[in-house]
Amino acid sequence: MHTEERTFIAVKPDGVQRGLIGEIIKRFETKGYKVIGLKMLQVTDEQARAHYAEHEGKPFYPRLLKYIQSGPIVAMVIQGYNAVAGARHLMGATDPNQAEAGTIRASFAQVKEYNIVHGSDSVESAQREIGIYFNENELFTEGKCMSELVVESLDAEG
Repeated sequence: MHTEERTFIAVKPDGVQRGLIGEIIKRFETKGYKVIGLKMLQVTDEQARAHYAEHEGKPFYPRLLKYIQSGPIVAMVIQGYNAVAGARHLMGATDPNQAEAGTIRASFAQVKEYNIVHGSDSVESAQREIGIYFNENELFTEGKCMSELVVESLDAEG
């Protein structure tokens, strides 16, 4: 079943510090996804713990919290056809050395611990993660992407 979905994407602190925000957003927009929420923020303790709740108690959990709070992130919500799986494909494997050539992580990351970008791994995770970083009134679904505008324009001419 293929449907319009929302997913949560974060440019992690290393991606922000390296000046890759625009490049990463461009990858999603070029694919045809609509950015419906976008902000730069410093992740709070509460947000970090909620984001990585499923890893609590694991040996690497403290490192995850420290990493996501080591600098600002750019949080975004994208919407589109099969957005969760599509975004994960664009990002590439968690370990950049195993990511397909051309993916964000293969292009910009060297090690698994600093892999530039985060994306939700399921529709359920996306809903939970969007709720950690965004209020519903911060999401703008009314705007149209270029393909919708073109179709409307062509339909109006016909």
